[in-house]
Amino acid sequence: MSRDLLAWLVRFVTGCRGKGAALPAEPVVYYGNHSSHLDAVVIWASIPRPIRDRTRPVAARDYWAKTALRRYWATQLLNAMLIERREVTRASNPLGPMLAALEAGDSLILFPEGTRSLEGEVGEFQGGLFHIARQRPHTPLVPVYLENLNRILPKGDLLPLPLIGSALFGQAIYWAEGEPKPTFLERARTALLELQQTS
Repeated sequence: MSRDLLAWLVRFVTGCRGKGAALPAEPVVYYGNHSSHLDAVVIWASIPRPIRDRTRPVAARDYWAKTALRRYWATQLLNAMLIERREVTRASNPLGPMLAALEAGDSLILFPEGTRSLEGEVGEFQGGLFHIARQRPHTPLVPVYLENLNRILPKGDLLPLPLIGSALFGQAIYWAEGEPKPTFLERARTALLELQQTS
């Protein structure tokens, strides 16, 4: 399956189309709410092709490398960056590869909550987004609110339901020099919640 066909198929099945703010042309970090295994691929498929070709979802190695089929989908079709999330060491710290990808001109898709919510609520953010923002303060951080994906493919289900979702892109935010981690993470989360209210 080609990447263009996969993007079309995802948009067809979920009804998701990217809408909202214009997307920056330079490398960015897209961050969204996490409630379904469809989340990363929906953001990826909602991005225009010229940008999508240089956009890499950040995904958990323990899940996406578990079987040959998952590994194929993640690495061959989505060009995902598989990271450790359970036994992170200095050598396996995902921050280095993510910063290197941005430096090389790629954009990233990540989910600061770290795990999927069951009811679609936006949970508290973990610190990864802050560390990226502090190391690359001029990189745009674009919030993306995903609506209805927890109902289209609920946790534990294998086949999507015939419902319509959406991917709403917000205005980019940036880390302010000296901004403490809790303040920044709450501001980033608020930007996502504000998109939820307008969806």
